[in-house]
Amino acid sequence: MTPTVRPLTADDRPEWDRLWTAYLEFYGTSVPAAVYDSTFARLLGDDPQDFSGLIAEHEGRAVGLTHYLFHRHAWKVENVCYLQDLYADADVRGKGVGRALIQAVYDRADAAGAPGVYWLTQDFNQEARRLYDRIGKASQFIRYNRT
Repeated sequence: MTPTVRPLTADDRPEWDRLWTAYLEFYGTSVPAAVYDSTFARLLGDDPQDFSGLIAEHEGRAVGLTHYLFHRHAWKVENVCYLQDLYADADVRGKGVGRALIQAVYDRADAAGAPGVYWLTQDFNQEARRLYDRIGKASQFIRYNRT
């Protein structure tokens, strides 16, 4: 399977809603409708601090998405790229969709002169972690959140 990866467009809203809902459900969470609206608007915005979005398609059907952003880093002159969200429909997992989406983000980071791309996942996400272990390097950092 060779998916096509392209930038998100306004016409993608119904499929983006479906994919992002499935992504959030995978992680056992949800967000209010206002967050859907805000996030989608930011994904299409032209503010350099906004996120960007990509859609993976196979045979004309949206099968995956990713959201990423560039930001400053105190230890580098150049921006770095944070890949915040990555999702592939359950029926296409293990068939190259995740890899294609990550590669598309790598390509955009390279084009922007960003030397690093990083992302987070939960420890239970073993299927995705098998891919991540092949195309990335796990860091030694442990994440903490405000209580």
